[in-house]
Amino acid sequence: MRILNIVIYSLMIFILPSFSQILSQTKDSLENEIPIIKPDTLQYETDEVVVTATRVQKKIIDIPYPVVRLKNTQYKYDRKVSISDVMGTVPGLFMQSRYGNHDVRISIRGFGSRSNTGIRGVRILLDGIPESEPDGQTRIEAVDFNSLGSIEVVKGNSSSLYTNAPRGVVNFISDINFPSTFMVNYNEIGDFGLRRNGVKVGIRTNNLGFIASYTYHNYKGYRDHSEDFWHIFNSFLETKPGEHSNLQTMFYFADGLIRLPGSQTREEYEMNPRAAAERESDFDFKRISKKGRLGLRYTTAFGETYNNELEVTSYGTIKYFERAQRDFRVMNRYGLGASARWVNKSIFFGFDNEFSLGGDVFYQTGPIETYVNIGGQRSDNLVGLTDETIGNTGIFFQNSTGLIRNKLSLLITGRFDKVVFDQKNQINQFQNDVRRFEDFTPKAALNYKLTPYVAIYTSYGLSFDSPAGNELDNFPTSSSPGTMLNPDLKPQESKNFEIGIKGNLVSESQFFRNIVFELTFFNSIINNEIVPFEVFGDVFFRNSAKTIRRGLEAGFDADIIGGLNLKTAYTYSGFKYDKYLLESVEIDSIGNTFSTFRDFSGNVVPSVPEHNLVVSLSYTHKIVDFITGFTKVTGVSVSEMYVDDANSDKTLSYSLLNFTLGLDMVFNRFNLLISGGMNNITDEKYVSFININSTSGRFFEAGEPRTYFASMNFGYNF
Repeated sequence: MRILNIVIYSLMIFILPSFSQILSQTKDSLENEIPIIKPDTLQYETDEVVVTATRVQKKIIDIPYPVVRLKNTQYKYDRKVSISDVMGTVPGLFMQSRYGNHDVRISIRGFGSRSNTGIRGVRILLDGIPESEPDGQTRIEAVDFNSLGSIEVVKGNSSSLYTNAPRGVVNFISDINFPSTFMVNYNEIGDFGLRRNGVKVGIRTNNLGFIASYTYHNYKGYRDHSEDFWHIFNSFLETKPGEHSNLQTMFYFADGLIRLPGSQTREEYEMNPRAAAERESDFDFKRISKKGRLGLRYTTAFGETYNNELEVTSYGTIKYFERAQRDFRVMNRYGLGASARWVNKSIFFGFDNEFSLGGDVFYQTGPIETYVNIGGQRSDNLVGLTDETIGNTGIFFQNSTGLIRNKLSLLITGRFDKVVFDQKNQINQFQNDVRRFEDFTPKAALNYKLTPYVAIYTSYGLSFDSPAGNELDNFPTSSSPGTMLNPDLKPQESKNFEIGIKGNLVSESQFFRNIVFELTFFNSIINNEIVPFEVFGDVFFRNSAKTIRRGLEAGFDADIIGGLNLKTAYTYSGFKYDKYLLESVEIDSIGNTFSTFRDFSGNVVPSVPEHNLVVSLSYTHKIVDFITGFTKVTGVSVSEMYVDDANSDKTLSYSLLNFTLGLDMVFNRFNLLISGGMNNITDEKYVSFININSTSGRFFEAGEPRTYFASMNFGYNF
């Protein structure tokens, strides 16, 4: 592959002059430095304890499906504009970016690839509290990578534990586990008017931890009519009321604007990929958003041996949202949510057993005002007023039994969910639509540890994914065009199987001292897959009949020698429509309706590459006692993708090459980190986002051209 040749050549230029220094590199490392420099004591990445995967504290090696935990030290030198900047080396994760960190399409095993706005099919959490709305749709404006301590990614069917999570969960976790009081100032600049400035403060006492961060983001964008700016504030307060209890308070507020350049036809893309679509520019398509959340969590352990744990979380949300598209909508939404879980660890008939029971509830309500869009401004006359309430309630259980102590464990989980949409037309008082979706989704999994740090695993389970609110918008040719909610759209359901192996190999050898790996095969049969389509330029959604997805995920992370580290992530996706006979009701130029039938059976699912490969080679070297140098070369190779269910056209495959360089300087209590880099060094022209099933042929949105960035962070530890 061409990208691998580029990567190898670039790495030789960097590595060969320094190879003698690599061989003589000292084993000492600065405290809290990037984890690719290992201390003398052997450590295992799979010993990491995570909560997201099973909703109880569990080591990664003991979880019977693939889980990845990213620490903030792993991306501290990188650009932090988009989620794809920090999560690109996670196997099985494919991200399509439209405008920075907004409308990023996160796809895990193909789930999430259908969404043209926001994230679907993957549950998004911030400190364990849903960023996903009750209907499962998510925008991540409030996620500030400077405020995070870690990111946990659960891949595979998680519907038995979380609402609308058929392909996984991503939990962004605040940086609360710091050892002492500190302050850091962040500054980042880049091409196309990028400017990010912020500050993070952490206070630590014997019984209290508090962290707060503020970031200002301003970016003109590499396409016309694509600028955005944001103010983001995050805070986290943790106290310990008792020896075995913990109280947390979490608050955020985000305020900003993003303009939308729109999708292009192939001819427009070939002529000028950075131009905005005419309609989006003329009507000033944009989104203005103000959102906030306050959350409280109390955790306590009790019982004679403290083998019981109880956690209760409550939260409230507010959201003001203006959306200027063909019409102009104003939404005011208020939400209340809560979750609780009880965990018991005991001996059951001689086996180690862990049982948990819990539930979640999240209701969101508010008015939706509709106006005529006049050049990006709303008209004075109100043309639509709807009160919308979306609610989700769910209960779950989980039981893990050690069938063979420290060897074989059986995990059984199950969840019942009910999602309700209630819309009342306040102009036409007689119009009130309600749709309910509910299902029970069980899952069983086995985990067998070949060694304490290598395990094989397998699982089988069902998943349930209700339509999102915008996916239920009715369209002119539905079976009941006069109703507000689409009466034809069904929930998406699937049967999911996976088998894999993961592990952590550590040795005293000078070469390949530490290796973390994973390999997973998965097979999913999806009924009523929800896919987008267009009617008169507006996007609506329908069900295909049956889809089969088979794939392979492989990840490899190795410390080759000294500070030299290699990461690879490869994903194979063989996704096809097994049965898909579409009846389409269309309207001709004089208003007559007629039906057409098309058979898409055997076609490839659009917007998912068959092959996705990321290779990253980095080198960390202590130059002197107080200065550490870092450099990294990353290659990305993505195969071609179809743009619609008919497979009428497809994008070209593309390869990207990125480079990062940095210095971390520690002077007593002061810390100065300087970094910079270049993305898409070869200035490859490629499609980064596909607008699926566009009847007007507007499928294509260009990816970022060659881009420079530089950052300087100044910190002080008290």
